[in-house]
Amino acid sequence: MQNISQEQAADFMPLAPAEATRFWRDSRFGGMECLSATFLTHEFAPHAHDTFSIGAIEEGAQLATIRGTREASGPGDLYLINPGETHDGAPMAGGYRYRMIYPDLTLFREILEDVTGKPFQGTPAFGRQILRDQALADAFHAAHRTLEAGAGALESGQAMFQVLDAMFRRHGSAIVVPAGTTERTAVRRARDYLVDNFASDIGLEELAAVAGLSRAHLIRAFRKEFHITPHSFLTDIRIREARRRLRTGGQPAEIALECGFADQAHFTRHFKARTGLTPGQYRAR
Repeated sequence: MQNISQEQAADFMPLAPAEATRFWRDSRFGGMECLSATFLTHEFAPHAHDTFSIGAIEEGAQLATIRGTREASGPGDLYLINPGETHDGAPMAGGYRYRMIYPDLTLFREILEDVTGKPFQGTPAFGRQILRDQALADAFHAAHRTLEAGAGALESGQAMFQVLDAMFRRHGSAIVVPAGTTERTAVRRARDYLVDNFASDIGLEELAAVAGLSRAHLIRAFRKEFHITPHSFLTDIRIREARRRLRTGGQPAEIALECGFADQAHFTRHFKARTGLTPGQYRAR
């Protein structure tokens, strides 16, 4: 473990009786978002990120659904969630403490190319989203602590580079895009329509017409393809867009309306359900 201050050391002691989050963007990795948190009761709503979601639990246990499969995870397990993959999370008895990073696709590819010294062919991806690898989880925690403690650029950069390279070598591959089908094409057309018109009040009949499916068929097929309902997907897209606008200094009240939410309270509730933070906490970093 790296040398840390007395205040920081408190984060690594047994679970406290209150929830806590520490969120920051690390300039050494192009503003990569980083999180260390303790959750006792907070439950994440189904959501996805534009980035990878990579992390590990230090203590306690979480129950998560990824790709439609629900399973428990604890110390020694890794989260290796690809961009766009829907997932949720809820604490098991006693809660959990974990560490996460959110490298985007470009950054992750650059890291792999820097470590190997040669161009990366294809798109990096992980085949399994929750898996056990105690040694790699321990290495990730150590590397994450160097970032949080503000260690020197070389120390922190080398540690995280090596961990991400090891994760991909052991558990990653170049992504393989499944062959298209008529139904998949239809629901992806609906998905793209939601992305392009996220600020509008889109109705189910309107979306079904875009897809060329019945309303019931659209809901079933959409959930089968993306493991989330069209409405939940729309809310998630709105939150992802709100995160981008908050990062550029926008005001939460204005962003709430611009992204299609009825009011700021509605926006804040959905934002925290997907990020563990309020819009103000996220914007302040």
